[in-house]
Amino acid sequence: MIEADSQIGKLQENARQIRIHILKMLTKAGSGHTGGSLSAVEIITALYFYKMRHRPYDPAWKERDRFILSKGHAVPALYAALALAGYFPEAELMTLRQIGSRLQGHPDMRLLPGIDFSTGSLGQGLSVANGMALAARLDGLDARIYALLGDGEIQEGQIWEAAMAASHYKLSSLCAILDFNKLQIDGKVLDIMCIDPVAEKWRSFGWEVMEVDGHDFSEILPALDGTEQIQDRPSLIIAHTIKGKGVSFMENQLKYHGIAPTPQELQEALVELGA
Repeated sequence: MIEADSQIGKLQENARQIRIHILKMLTKAGSGHTGGSLSAVEIITALYFYKMRHRPYDPAWKERDRFILSKGHAVPALYAALALAGYFPEAELMTLRQIGSRLQGHPDMRLLPGIDFSTGSLGQGLSVANGMALAARLDGLDARIYALLGDGEIQEGQIWEAAMAASHYKLSSLCAILDFNKLQIDGKVLDIMCIDPVAEKWRSFGWEVMEVDGHDFSEILPALDGTEQIQDRPSLIIAHTIKGKGVSFMENQLKYHGIAPTPQELQEALVELGA
């Protein structure tokens, strides 16, 4: 138990550092997606610093696990995790969205090591993850494929075609994670296009489904471990999250979906995060 607590403590500190980086880079850029980046922090932290097999010194390592950020607008969280893991210098984070920067507003696999696929057009990431899982099977690779989806994103029809295909081909190496913060750019997911009952829908499509508090590592880690035990179907982890998590005045506030903090807001947020 002591060892587990120590590991969770390190993950919590990594998550805190990632939040600080997100807020600083977005403020410097003056644009970007704050709320959905902050809601995904614990999920991405758990993947890169606990679960996934990857090598920052060898980003193209064939045996690595793959990660698809289907909700590509939350890429500040991924950039911060990659920098913290050693894929590129942390100082480069401050070039986000600047002309000539490798850190564009959505991930580009051609520019930056550690990006497994270019995303941004919502609804496409799960199909790509399916293809990677099928390719790994054909190549005899013991690689797992993780795809992070947005809750507004799964209103897209292509997601459900991909969900049906993943089940049909029994892609047990595939784990999708839903960042279920319940807000999208135009309002509450419930009001824009209700996706409930989420768990029942995915189960009806043949998926193994688990639900966790998406900010609690003591729930996230066992769920990720549990997906590796599923042998005959893909897995979905529904992570209940809070948009803007970690900064009190941003939490559950729709306006922070697509705007950056002001310099004053950054200072207030950094105080809350103990920076």
